[in-house]
Amino acid sequence: MQYAICNLGTVGLRAEPAHTAEMVSQLLYGETFKVLEERAKWSRIRTSFEALEAWIENNQLQKITEVDFENLTNNALELSADLMEFVMESDRLIPIPLGSVLNGVELLGHQHSGLVSMGNQAKEKLIETAFLYLNAPFLWGGKTPMGIDASGFTQMVYKLNGCKLSRNAADQARQGESLSFIEESEPGDLAFFDGPDGVINHVGIMMRDNYIIHADGKVRLDRIDHSGIYNSELRKHTHKLRVIKKII
Repeated sequence: MQYAICNLGTVGLRAEPAHTAEMVSQLLYGETFKVLEERAKWSRIRTSFEALEAWIENNQLQKITEVDFENLTNNALELSADLMEFVMESDRLIPIPLGSVLNGVELLGHQHSGLVSMGNQAKEKLIETAFLYLNAPFLWGGKTPMGIDASGFTQMVYKLNGCKLSRNAADQARQGESLSFIEESEPGDLAFFDGPDGVINHVGIMMRDNYIIHADGKVRLDRIDHSGIYNSELRKHTHKLRVIKKII
């Protein structure tokens, strides 16, 4: 088994070993992973945080020892807490997005002097964190303010507040406690929605007064009722509500 760390700001993870393959997620700076299979140009990996398996280009990773890997994964995460920050490599700057992992900065020979989140915030901080991503454009597989998808949005908001969510919406829906009615929800609870085939394919974060923040075209605010999300601009419901889950 080999071990590695992301030493770039953001790296796309692919469903297959090709640039044209679907981007299923992204690695952010400092995230660690195991290398399961290595080919000439691509490697199949499993991420440490959510155990996601995907493909990454070999020239976009830096291998580390098993000891360093264990030290980084066994300690509480230190995360960058501003929309965009930098680490210094010699006399060069490497931009890193919100939620990058800073535990490996010294190991990578970099320096960081920006804001740090220790990921142990109260549930009340979830909405405040969610608003950092407001108006971020939708990007399938994205996890940053420069582009993010629905489940990437909820995962990153929870990660910045010390809680681990799976990567896709259907898996996230298996976590936590189901609520019977919208009225039982609190700000920060997750609402899940069905696609046309009856499979959960969307998720958002509940707010007060029957509002929800979610990624649809961009990270936006919409009304929610027992039928689902109501988009006032389109004057129609856009997502069918399946269940509301209490994670924290």
